[in-house]
Amino acid sequence: MEKYQNPLIERYSSKEMIYNFSPKKKFIIWRKLWLYLAEIQRELGLNINQHQINDLKHHLFDIDWKRVSFFEKKFCHDVMAHLYALGEKAKIAKPIIHLGVTSAYLGDNTDLILIRDGLELLLKKMINVLFHLRNFSLEYKNLPTLSFTHYQPAQLTTVGKRSSLWMYSLLMDIEELEFRLKNIHFRGVKGTVGSCDSFKELFNGNLQKVKILNQRLSNKFGFKKDCSITGQTYDRKIDSQVLNLLSNISQSSHKFSNDIRLLQNLKEIEEPFEKEQIGSSAMAYKRNPIYSERIASLAKYVISLSNSSAIVSATQWLERTLDDSANRRIVLPQSFLSVDAILIIWKNISKNIVVYPKIIQKNIKRELPFLITERIIIESVKKGLDRQEIHEKIRKHSMLTNFKVKAEGKENDFIDRILSDKDIPISHEIMNRIVNPQNLIGFSPEQTLEFINLQVNPVLNKYQHLIQTYE
Repeated sequence: MEKYQNPLIERYSSKEMIYNFSPKKKFIIWRKLWLYLAEIQRELGLNINQHQINDLKHHLFDIDWKRVSFFEKKFCHDVMAHLYALGEKAKIAKPIIHLGVTSAYLGDNTDLILIRDGLELLLKKMINVLFHLRNFSLEYKNLPTLSFTHYQPAQLTTVGKRSSLWMYSLLMDIEELEFRLKNIHFRGVKGTVGSCDSFKELFNGNLQKVKILNQRLSNKFGFKKDCSITGQTYDRKIDSQVLNLLSNISQSSHKFSNDIRLLQNLKEIEEPFEKEQIGSSAMAYKRNPIYSERIASLAKYVISLSNSSAIVSATQWLERTLDDSANRRIVLPQSFLSVDAILIIWKNISKNIVVYPKIIQKNIKRELPFLITERIIIESVKKGLDRQEIHEKIRKHSMLTNFKVKAEGKENDFIDRILSDKDIPISHEIMNRIVNPQNLIGFSPEQTLEFINLQVNPVLNKYQHLIQTYE
């Protein structure tokens, strides 16, 4: 194959997201923008007849790509290329196509439609990821596991509680996405520099008709409002805000992928591994976490792109400058396609995570003697001993045990040391209670259930219609 193949299109993203940013959808929207503009202009009294409207409708999907390519090479202008190509087909409508508007009318309004539609596609996938993470958390809410701080063994938590941390991060992203969807506005018709000068002429100074035109156009494309103020283009901060959202989703997914990869190294949890899957061309035993690594790789890319949109927003000049165009053609679609791919993988992993309880128990047992030191202190203080004195005795036992385990390779005898120390009032009965993992997980199960019931389930119930609607 001679041409470069975009991996996001060839390997990773969904057909629906690829179509959302396809030339076909983009240029059909352009034609709809021309059609609906003409329809509303006619309703508001401009000299446009129904035959011209019908002609536009008839040729709405009739794109001659060869003629478009010819005109674009000739004019070096994509809008004019499509305008001429459509004019050759829709000869009756030709005189009134693009009346009063500039290229930004097509480009900016189309981009806002694609951004909105792209966010809705991502929302569907995010809800499905949340759904499977919720199910996983419920299944393992009571299973004790080692928690880690600084990737060093800490106290116990549960597998379900840990996964609730992934959900919390994702919920924040869903909330932000909802906010962006609610507050994204149509650009509408604003003229060459945002002053609507051409429409002032067309409507003989009637500002109310311009307002009606904007409102009806916005409604035609599913927007409740249009931007109240623009230059020639809508404020590029909108792009920056959307890319920040996509970066946030990527950050959440990357954190998830980090945790899976760390836990897979401990052999406690694995991402799904296909029956015929090969982990390494040299090391046949390997079960590499390639899907989690793919999430991490794509997430890094999206996070880096968010900085690009911020730079574009910051460096716009006055009413308009064209140094944003090439950047946005690349950055917006690539970011959406990448996050789309991330969520597809994330859903697959979250739906099929493999848990190894026996390995988890083994790892707990290995670290448990050191994890109960605080409990021993508390039990001793309950019996009237000095907290600092007990702490020092336990510290000495811990350091000596640690040395023998690490330097001499001996078994951990910390519990036996504590039971043999007459100055520490811990009986075998109390010790058996202390070392039961179920007694060391705090309120992890209760916290998980409360979080799911109060925060996760309401969101899943709200979007019940989106769950399991894609593969």
